[in-house]
Order: sequence, then structure tokens, then C-alpha cells
Amino acid sequence: MTADLKSTTRAGDVTPIAPGTAPDRRPRRGRYGVHIFLSAVCLAFVAPLLLAVYTSLRPYEETARDGYFSWPDKLSLDYYREAYTASGMGTYFTNTLIIAVPAVIVTLFLAAFVAFAVSRLNIRGGLALLMFFTAGNLLPPQVLVTPLYVLFLKIDLPWWMSDSMTLYDSYWAVILVNIGFQVGFCVFVLSQFMRTLPKEILEAAVVDGAGVWTQFWRITLPLCRPALAALATLEFTWIYNDFLWALIFISNPDKLPITSSLNNLRGQFFTDYNLLAAGSILVALPTILVFLLLQRHFIAGLTLGSSKG
Repeated sequence: MTADLKSTTRAGDVTPIAPGTAPDRRPRRGRYGVHIFLSAVCLAFVAPLLLAVYTSLRPYEETARDGYFSWPDKLSLDYYREAYTASGMGTYFTNTLIIAVPAVIVTLFLAAFVAFAVSRLNIRGGLALLMFFTAGNLLPPQVLVTPLYVLFLKIDLPWWMSDSMTLYDSYWAVILVNIGFQVGFCVFVLSQFMRTLPKEILEAAVVDGAGVWTQFWRITLPLCRPALAALATLEFTWIYNDFLWALIFISNPDKLPITSSLNNLRGQFFTDYNLLAAGSILVALPTILVFLLLQRHFIAGLTLGSSKG
């Protein structure tokens, strides 16, 4: 006598299913509402970007006459060429890379050191140290603007490090500030990720004679690659889009980052918003490119460590 197939509908209840029939796998009605909500949220985020792209492809005279939501008579890339040359975007982009790339690398390197010590080593006061780094993220950065401004004016640097001979009006000032404000967040994320790694891996390495540096550099750090890639994407985006610190600590216009180049597209009495839209799209392209290159690792870094076991 053959046993009938059964499916469990809830804990303790069993409903018989006729032989040869498959269970109903149709999506629940509630999922349709979730998909509609997520689609609406996605459209709300993408709509301004699509409008900016659409605006940047049309002449200003046309949008002034027919409106921004009218059907186009002509589409061209002239504004992109004009925005790149008129704003001097190449120089500003180089300045941004000089600031963002070292800041991201040093931030992740220092954060990985601290996170490893807090999460994988039995050091005294590890929890208090983690709370200290986490609490630093709660401090509004605007509070430290004046003290840092005065401090940077009093710190001397050699001529080959700064044209102004001080920390103020140099790339180092913006790099140090970004490292100081971003390392706390990275320590918190990396420490939580490292706690999910199996302890048996380090215990086996210790048995084989591995020192602390080997445990960190050759074992733990490679396993944290998804988390590091996700943090690198976020940190590069945040530092790349920073406008406050460069505006305060750099007075030389030739050293300003790319976010300042958009000011060059604004006229004294008139602003071509179609040209400004094209410049904004050009400024946003590097961050989009970084996300696309690290997308696989970024998503893995968001999902790994969400559950243990």
C-alpha cells in the first residue's frame, strides 16, 4: 500500500495531497503588493536621474519654450562636451582621486586592524574600544569645523608636502579628516563581519604556528574581501561626493575636488540648468562605474554575515 504525499501547512497540521499532483506554488496575493511597493520606490529614486539625463540632452531654448516634460525636437551630447571643458572637470577629477583613493585605502586598512583586534583577539577593553569608535560616528562633523580649522593652520608641513607650508590648504587636510570620520563606521561593520567567521580557522592556524600578523593578513583579511569591497564602494562614494571639508580646508581653487566644478557652470546672472544637468551626470559617472565594477562583491558583502551557521 503506497503512502500518500503530504504537505505541512502550519506547525502540527498535515494536509493530504492526492498522488501525482504537485503542491500549489502560486505566489501569495501579498507578494503582489510588495512588488508594487518596491517598483514605486525604485521609480521614485530613478525618476530624478532619468529627468536629469533627459534634460541634459535638450537645448535650453527648447525646454524654456515647451517645458521640461515636453516631447523633444532635438537630442544631442553638446552639453556634455561643453560641461567638461567649461568647468575644467579634468583637473578637478584628478584632485578628487588624489583625495579619495588614499583616504579609502588607509581607512579600510586601519579599520581592519582595529576590527581584528576587537573581534578576534581577547584583548582587555575590546568592547569599550568598539563602543568608542562607534560613538565617534554620532558626533556631528560641523562641531569640529572651527577647532580643526585653527589646528590645521598651526601644523607646519615641508614644502614638498604642501605649497602653503601648513596642513591647511593641502590635500592632506581633507584626507585626514575623511579618515578620522569614516574609520569608526568601518570598524563597526568589519568587527561584526569578523565575528561571523568560524573560530576553528584561527585555532587551526595557531596550532600550525601562525602568528598574529599571519592570522590577520593571510587568513582573516582574505575572508573579509566581500565586506571590504562593500565598504570600499560606500566610502569612495561618500568621500567622492564630499563638499564640506574641501570647501573649508582648501582655499586654492586649483586643488578643489570635482564637486566644486559644478559651481563653474553657474553664471552670475543666468544659469543654464540643462548644462548643469549634464555636468551633474558627468560628476556621477565615476561612482556608478565603481559600483558596477564591485557590484558582485558589494552584494555579497551585504548578505554574508547576516546569519551564522
